[in-house]
Amino acid sequence: MISINLKPGAKRQPSGGSGFADLGERLRALGQKVREPGLVVAGGTWLVAIVVIGALFLHTQSRLNTLEPAMQHAQDEYQRYHGFVMAKRREERIRDSILTQIGTISAVDQDRYTWSHLLDEIAGAVPEFTWLTNIAPVTAAVNVSTLTDSTTAAPVIVLIAGQTNDLQNYTAFLRRLGESHWLTDVVPVKTETIIDHNRPVVSFTVQATFTRADSSRIQTVPILESTVR
Repeated sequence: MISINLKPGAKRQPSGGSGFADLGERLRALGQKVREPGLVVAGGTWLVAIVVIGALFLHTQSRLNTLEPAMQHAQDEYQRYHGFVMAKRREERIRDSILTQIGTISAVDQDRYTWSHLLDEIAGAVPEFTWLTNIAPVTAAVNVSTLTDSTTAAPVIVLIAGQTNDLQNYTAFLRRLGESHWLTDVVPVKTETIIDHNRPVVSFTVQATFTRADSSRIQTVPILESTVR
């Protein structure tokens, strides 16, 4: 496109140039107007710092808003599990106390009915035409090396004296005592024939050791049930 300058002496503007063409001249003019360039640099530095601090603050606030619900949830879970653990420990202490009491009661109960079981087993083994004249405990010498602790009770050994009219009844009595789950080491001590009321009878003495039967051989009932019956 052709342009004509109708004013003599006026400088013609270059055509077809970009608006950024005189940008350098404008910057140089601005630099000449500013008397303290250091203030501009300091102001720019402060502006950049404010922008960076603001961005960090917004980022931190966003992270805080995200972590606060997670922290509250973790605190709630801690309180819940802490209460669960404390309740579990309290129940374990109660359980241990109950087990200790049960163990004490069981230890006392084992020795309480020793002679009841002993006499019941001996009476159940007596055959017909056989009668007992004496049942006496024997103090046994306890071997210290065989004891596991100081609470181990010494075995109960008894001498059983009786009479029968037939030697076969005496043999049956020995066999029944040996089959008992509460008696061990059944040993005949003495056997002789004597005259009782003008009749010959077999007098015998047997030694047996009382031992607690296996738990599968023991039948128990609740206290209330045994009381009602």
